[in-house]
Amino acid sequence: MFAFELLKMGPKISIVTICYNSQDYIEDAINSIISQDYNNKEFVIVDGCSTDNTLQIIEKYKNQIDIVISEPDKGISDAFNKGINVSTGDIIGLINSDDLLCEGALKKLAQHYRPGVDVFRGNSIFWNDKSGFQGRDIPTMHFPVVPYKLHICHQSTFIRKDAYKKYGNYLLDFKYMMDLELLRRFSRLGANFEYIDADLAVFRLGGVSQESEGKKWEERKKVILLNGGNNFHVLLFKCYLLFRQGLKKLATLFGEDFRLRFITQKV
Repeated sequence: MFAFELLKMGPKISIVTICYNSQDYIEDAINSIISQDYNNKEFVIVDGCSTDNTLQIIEKYKNQIDIVISEPDKGISDAFNKGINVSTGDIIGLINSDDLLCEGALKKLAQHYRPGVDVFRGNSIFWNDKSGFQGRDIPTMHFPVVPYKLHICHQSTFIRKDAYKKYGNYLLDFKYMMDLELLRRFSRLGANFEYIDADLAVFRLGGVSQESEGKKWEERKKVILLNGGNNFHVLLFKCYLLFRQGLKKLATLFGEDFRLRFITQKV
């Protein structure tokens, strides 16, 4: 009976949005979620005690948001985990406050949903809202010990609630590379990944993930060492990153959008 009802209604999809002082973009994110043409969804917002107008904007939409948590947290990973833990959906997506769900994304996800799959990964659209640039990022489906050429596509990744219970949540000591660590860990432990050939989310450029490489290196190193790698793997990856950073600096001389054209597909 339950399987029949799930097939009829589609899986329950929980969307978690974390925010802190996000008044400039949170309303766009909210509207992209509540406007989805899919009924069996749940919307959770986890706020870190914002001091700007974020909570007032959230209040405007309170009748269309299922759960709102506003309390201090220990960082992004902690906020993600709070949202995951209170979510009741079969599958959970994390849409940050400055990002967007694409139109019809949840319906496309539901059409591909199968209970045996742990992680569903679709395309993300990189969007520079200042220049208007858009590029399609195709997600990486395999996460080796040395994470070369990875496309995380965090916003367009949806994970079964049961998979979080089996393989674990985000690690609190990661401030930048928590999504890479989680996906590498899931892959190492045997989680089943499936690709959805559709644009599911928009990644607005300029957030935390755009901060300097120096702040993220130690966490990348830790990802390798925690998930089956050794110091030789760390050295290989360091050499790769130095080479990549050199190319990035060269390409960026012609503008950030110029560089992005080489790592994304034309929309």
